[in-house]
Amino acid sequence: MKRRYRLVDYILMAMLAALGIAVKTIIVPLVQIVTGPLFIPGGVMAGGIYMLFLVLGKAIIRKPFVGSIISLIQAALVILSGSFGAHGAASLLTYALPGLAVDLVFFLIGRGNNLKPACFIAGMAANMAGSFAVNLAIFNLSFIPLMLALTAAALSGGLGGLIAATLAVQIARLEIWR
Repeated sequence: MKRRYRLVDYILMAMLAALGIAVKTIIVPLVQIVTGPLFIPGGVMAGGIYMLFLVLGKAIIRKPFVGSIISLIQAALVILSGSFGAHGAASLLTYALPGLAVDLVFFLIGRGNNLKPACFIAGMAANMAGSFAVNLAIFNLSFIPLMLALTAAALSGGLGGLIAATLAVQIARLEIWR
């Protein structure tokens, strides 16, 4: 595995970061229709969908710190544009932690021959880290609601990770990458 990034790697990371932000602006309000009455933050359940772009980037590019780079690009986009999900300076924390979680999971367990378990765990870790960071920065939920939110985040993130694994396998079959 080469450690150097190519221009196409940077372009793909930027595209995935932008897609994650764009999907977030559409998905979160729709999910909040269901989660709002249950007092569960909408980003917790919708997080699996937009965290899949972090996992997908790491699964496709296969280089160190890809998740972190994508999440920092997302943080910069949100801070500079003032778009949906902007938490001011806290956006740096709330967007960077999921990327670090993805990188940590892939570092600890590796990609392996079967991509699905790694992506499932990475999606879980990313969404739980993001939900916890937003809770620290904004919501300050008490212990039991926080545990409920993190459980929902784990489920949603894991499903997003499985979607990312499926997409990565399909992209590999097309032989358009590498």
